[in-house]
Amino acid sequence: MFDKIDIFSKASRFSMRKHTFTGNIKRHRGFPSRILGNRRDVLVYLPPGYRRFSRKRYPVLYLHDGQNVFDAATSFSGVEWGVDETAERLIRQKLIEPLIIVAIANMGEERVHEYAPTRGVIDAKAKRKKRSRGLARLYGHFLMNELKPYIDRKYRTRPGAEFTGLGGSSLGGLVTLAIGILYPRAFSRLIVMSPSIWWDDYAIYRLVDSIEQKPPLKIWLDTGTAEPGWEQARELRGRLVEKGWRLFDDIQYLEAKGAGHSEAAWAARVDPALRFLFPSTA
Repeated sequence: MFDKIDIFSKASRFSMRKHTFTGNIKRHRGFPSRILGNRRDVLVYLPPGYRRFSRKRYPVLYLHDGQNVFDAATSFSGVEWGVDETAERLIRQKLIEPLIIVAIANMGEERVHEYAPTRGVIDAKAKRKKRSRGLARLYGHFLMNELKPYIDRKYRTRPGAEFTGLGGSSLGGLVTLAIGILYPRAFSRLIVMSPSIWWDDYAIYRLVDSIEQKPPLKIWLDTGTAEPGWEQARELRGRLVEKGWRLFDDIQYLEAKGAGHSEAAWAARVDPALRFLFPSTA
């Protein structure tokens, strides 16, 4: 059974950049997937007060592109989301409920295949058109049938869908919404930041339009107004509202003025996203 764990501190160094972990974070190296036929690192943030011999259980948030979530040493361009720092602060201030956060590393060149819900063209400007394999459904099965059961066994989680979140940005935001719609019995709280709505001629619009009965999903949706095509997010919000989502109730929408498509922009929106999806119950 896979069970290799490393405990990190701010003083640890595994690359030329300085690691920037905050709080109690464990790393599961090379977590295997038979479904996808690969291995990836998984980081697990445990909230303040998580003790080995306690019986308290916690909701869980799973985040894609795990290299960017906690650590500047592994993040894109050295800019992290700072989810660990933000969660620590909000939990200690009792502004959100304590939760476990699982950062799932992407697979580099395979990222576009795992995060794409359809077999869209990867680069429309290329002379020779290359298509994604559209493995989002398989990636969803990896999350539901391999990773989540392991996390639920290893840590004191509240395993029900109503306590389980999923989140990401760009293609990670796109796959979050797609998986949420396809598998609402697994994930019910979604962070959808700057989703790649343009993918495959707006395939996500077609998926939303195909919804016959609104699933019990609570959604944080945002975009930056300096992003190309940011108005597409406003259109997506409108389509979700038409399907029954209620603004400020089970969907929160934000247009961040002047924000671009970057890790720094998404890091700035972690705070309100966590407050909306995991409000304090104290």
